[in-house]
Amino acid sequence: MSKEFEEVFSRLTVFEKNEITKNKIETAIGIIPLLLKRVSKDNVEELAAILKQSVLPSICLKTDDEIEQVFQSIDEDKNLLFDKEIQEKIKRFIEQRFERDKKVVIQRTSDISKFVALMGQYLNDAISSSGSGSKNVLNIKEKIQSIDLSSDNLLQLTNLQTELINAASSIELEMSTVSNTLQTGKTKVQELEEKINSLEKELTKTKNESMKDDLTGLLTRRAYNDEIKKIESSYKRHNTQYAVVFFDLDFFKKVNDTYGHECGDVILSTFAKILGKNTRDHDIVGRYGGEEFVAIVHFNLNRELLQYLKRIKTIVNANNFRYKEHEIKVTFSAGVAVRSDHESYDAALQKADMLLFEAKENGRNQIKLEDGKTI
Repeated sequence: MSKEFEEVFSRLTVFEKNEITKNKIETAIGIIPLLLKRVSKDNVEELAAILKQSVLPSICLKTDDEIEQVFQSIDEDKNLLFDKEIQEKIKRFIEQRFERDKKVVIQRTSDISKFVALMGQYLNDAISSSGSGSKNVLNIKEKIQSIDLSSDNLLQLTNLQTELINAASSIELEMSTVSNTLQTGKTKVQELEEKINSLEKELTKTKNESMKDDLTGLLTRRAYNDEIKKIESSYKRHNTQYAVVFFDLDFFKKVNDTYGHECGDVILSTFAKILGKNTRDHDIVGRYGGEEFVAIVHFNLNRELLQYLKRIKTIVNANNFRYKEHEIKVTFSAGVAVRSDHESYDAALQKADMLLFEAKENGRNQIKLEDGKTI
């Protein structure tokens, strides 16, 4: 045995040592599969999710597609998280994110830095004002104390009166200067508050826009994938039942070929509005790609799910889509899978996709459920 192997071997559990002896493992690399068994799948998934959140999304909207591809690979094979090359990539992505975010923060907080310096100057000027009026008053106090009031010293009192008037005028001027300085500072504060409020609105808008598909206003596929992880986590903790619904517009290519892609965009946008308007706030709906859409619908009773599906189908079938002077009849097909009938969300998604394919093969304009029902 090598020294490296002996060092690793000495730190293993009795069970692991027996496995190594039993399987005649003689290299440190050969121990790795055994060590991987220490980590549960749930823990690896949680670790992968945390790492992804540390990289995406960032304040800076400049996002490298390579980052998303790496984490998609990890979603498919959790053991890639222990791959040295993958770890180096993630480390590099995190460093890049910090640098990009730092530049954005520096740029967007420059006004705050300027304001802090400006207020420091204002307060400094106000506090370290010449104070000549106050000094004059102090001098006058000493003179009053030195006057012999028992004697008839009118000249001293007259001079004292003049000095009091001058001191009062000086104090008035100083207070006016301080007041004007602070008023200017107050105006600058108000201007800064407006800029900060504007920046907060801009950041919120930017975050929301990055989650929404430009054409349809629904969740992007990336945003949808992030949301489904939260829903899946809630399902595992609280058994919150939900269904995966895969939608696909029928003969959409023919619409594009006949009326043009601009017409196709109008139909996609209109169909998305129908889905968005009729899907509850605690459910989600996203554009999965092209003319495909996916919705996650929570329900307690089967009839609630059926009502949702029938409502969408009735609205689409009862109306024509408008584009300029054209009225175009459009239908859709869909596949529906219930999460509790499958071991994982991915399995439910694959089943919904398979049922969608069956709906299209069986004539389109229909919704297929895995219990055999067709709407």
